[in-house]
Amino acid sequence: MAAAKQTPALVLDVGGYDVRLTNPDRVYFSEGGQTKLDLANYYLSVGPGIVNALRDRPCMLHRFPKGVEGPKVHQKRLPAGAPPWVETVRLHFPRFGLHADELCVQRLADVIWAVQMSTVEFHPWNSRRADTEKPDEWRIDLDPMPRCGYDTVRRAAHVSREILGELGAVGWPKTSGGRGLHIYVRIAPVHGFQDVRRAALAFAREVERRLPDDVTTAWWRRDRAPDDLFVDYNQNARDHTIAAAYSVRGNSRGTVSAPVTWDEIDDAVPDDFTIATMPDRFARLGDLHAGIDDAVFDLAPLLEWAERDERAGQDTPPEPEE
Repeated sequence: MAAAKQTPALVLDVGGYDVRLTNPDRVYFSEGGQTKLDLANYYLSVGPGIVNALRDRPCMLHRFPKGVEGPKVHQKRLPAGAPPWVETVRLHFPRFGLHADELCVQRLADVIWAVQMSTVEFHPWNSRRADTEKPDEWRIDLDPMPRCGYDTVRRAAHVSREILGELGAVGWPKTSGGRGLHIYVRIAPVHGFQDVRRAALAFAREVERRLPDDVTTAWWRRDRAPDDLFVDYNQNARDHTIAAAYSVRGNSRGTVSAPVTWDEIDDAVPDDFTIATMPDRFARLGDLHAGIDDAVFDLAPLLEWAERDERAGQDTPPEPEE
């Protein structure tokens, strides 16, 4: 029996860099039939947004060599065969006595090369290579438990915005690409991961106080009710990452972790934002997170809240393992 004919590789010119794309017709997303080439074209269409989300950050890659319904590879170290212009940042993992040289995106061609290496999802650190131990991004992860409806996520988002406003902070929301919502806040890179996590926990507890019937900060999953909304402060721990703004998610529909405006929260649902719908949206709206670097927040008030809670006997749970 003759072997199936393989589609010739393509060479894409991405900002003056040649990126070779093999198996461009391989289907990655079964629901809409989008291929590896469609995935590359999606990232080209949102180029300024995905580069803004990833630039200078250590980035773990979620690779799907056979498409999203096949095996997934969590790749910390840069895959072999990278062109000389692809840059990395070295990270140290004291618990294991190891290091990893992770992708550090500088340009759109880096993203498209990662797609060539079967990357679907991009999971950056919340710190940058200038000092990887000092985060410059505080991440509020509104994570619904299995029976928690999206209306609860919306309520928690509005309360989060209310608290941020009281603090003088600007929040930049996006869908998770799943059932939740993320809100990012740019912070000055002067605190380590432990303090950023303490501040995130203090904020989460304030959301819980205002929505006691909906929200939990319970450390153990067994202590959370199935209809709870967990404000997951652990996403601010060292080496804990979530999908970047504009990252496609590894599901058959090809949903996207999509920046949204606050005015859209009440009507938009995560399934509205996919590899098929986002290119037109980005062409109309541009990068909704483009101004995030201009709105830097000082964590000092939240660290005072953390000290207040600790004095009241609300200890900070141990950090999750890297």
